[in-house]
This record gives sequence, C-alpha cells and structure tokens, in this order.
Amino acid sequence: MALLERSLWRRRNEALDPEIDYLEIVRNLSLHEFTWDVTQSLSFALFRTYAVPSIGRLLHQTQEFEQHCQKRYDDTALLLEAPFVHGFDSPEGRTGVRRINQMHRMYDISNDDLRYVLSTFVVVPKRWIDAYGHRPLTDGELRATVNYYRELGKRMGIRDVPATYDEFMHLMDDYEREHFAYDEGGRRVADATLELMRTFYPRPTRRVLDVFSRALMEPELLAAFRYDDPGPRARRLARAALRARATVLRHTPSRRKPTYFKDLGRMKTYPDGYQLESLGTHVPAPGCPVRVRAS
Repeated sequence: MALLERSLWRRRNEALDPEIDYLEIVRNLSLHEFTWDVTQSLSFALFRTYAVPSIGRLLHQTQEFEQHCQKRYDDTALLLEAPFVHGFDSPEGRTGVRRINQMHRMYDISNDDLRYVLSTFVVVPKRWIDAYGHRPLTDGELRATVNYYRELGKRMGIRDVPATYDEFMHLMDDYEREHFAYDEGGRRVADATLELMRTFYPRPTRRVLDVFSRALMEPELLAAFRYDDPGPRARRLARAALRARATVLRHTPSRRKPTYFKDLGRMKTYPDGYQLESLGTHVPAPGCPVRVRAS
C-alpha cells in the first residue's frame, strides 16, 4: 500500500502532457513529491552562481547578502514560488516575475549570465534528484521542467534560451568551465549564504553541517571559493546519508497536502505576512557602488 501511495504523483504526472500541462507537473514535483529536494537543489543552484565572478562580485557590491541574507533568501524563494504556485498569468505570478525583472534591470547584467543562472535551475535539481531522490524524474517530468523554465526565461526577456535539457546542461557545464574562478566578493557572498544555512539547524549540528555542505560540492566549485576540501570520507558519509533518506522515502506515502515555502520553517522575515510587490531590492541609494544600468 505504501509503495502504491508513493507512486501517486508520478502516476498523475504521467497522465499529463508536458508540452501543455508543464505548470501542473512542476507544481506536483515541487509542492508534493520532491519539496525538500527541490528546495535544497535550488539553493545549491544559486550558490554555485556566486563562483562566476561577474555574478558573485555584483551580488557582493549590493551588500544584500552580507547585510540582509535572510531577507534576500526569503524574497528570492517567494518571488520564484509565485509563478508555479499561481500560474504565470495570475496576478501573483505576474507580480513575482515583474519584481524579478525590475531588480535585474537595475543592474548591468549580461544575457549570458542570465542564461547561465536559468540553466542551473533546470540542471542542478535534475542531477540532485538523480543522485539523492527516491526516484529519478521521468522523461515527461524533465520535459515539463524544461518547458517551465523556458517560459520563465521568455517572461524575463532572456534571449536564446535553450530548447532541451541537453542544451541547458551543456550551457551550464561549459559556462562553469570557462568562468568559475576565485573572486573575493563572490567568496563573501558564499560565506554569508552558508552562515544563513547553518541557522536553519540546531546549534550543536552546525559544525557538522558546514562539512556536510562542502562534501556535496564538486572540486571545481570548492576551488573557485578556495574552500578546504573535506576529503573522500566526508563525501562518502554525506552522500550515504542522503541516499539512506531516499531509501526510507521509497517506502513512505506521498503527501497529498502541498508544502509551500512558508511551511518549511525557514522564512523568518515576514512573520505577519508580506506583499509580493514589496519584496526584493529597489533602486539603490545614491552613491551605492554598484553597476547600475542606465535608463
């Protein structure tokens, strides 16, 4: 019975058309079956973008991560959640995408960097679920994910968005091979983000969590931040722990009730609620040392 229940969302997704119903498929994956995995993998996806100096340096210059890391984390999650929870054409979805676009347009961000960040949203969760999920994504679910982020890229005005998963994968891997490098600003943003991640867990576990986090990073990512390599034993233990979790989940029922970002216990900025249109960064104060795009 538990195995039958665990297949609930996969069976529902198989009955949907990834070319038409991609939003519903992504919603099922993100809110029901792989909530924790999607949240963790997207956090790692954004984290690895800091290792691209043009991205990490700009984020450091805004000082948002070093000074307001929890708010930046909450705002990013809530704005990205709005389109797939409510739909791109809903008031909430339009507001979420509009705020993302308004923030990006404040700064001189290249189309190549935007395409790269978008590619991490497609590739990193797929690889995470392949390695640590209780089952791999089906071909239809992967195609739906590609279609969802192609639509998000279109609404963000990103040019030359890849059409297939393989194209996204090659874009991400090639961009990282070419651009991963140490930058002091990117390192500071990475440090601030890891410090925030530690606050989500009980204090006695935080030192272990630091090693655990680095154990999940590839050597090239560690090198880009000049982080100490935790060693093969730590990598084996970290990956074994995640695979053990996946084994347990294969024998537990699927959740029928959706889990939203606010339900994960990580959002601390808005205990009394929030307005989507107020989230995120706004026009920098005069004298802010950030490359602001001319209007």
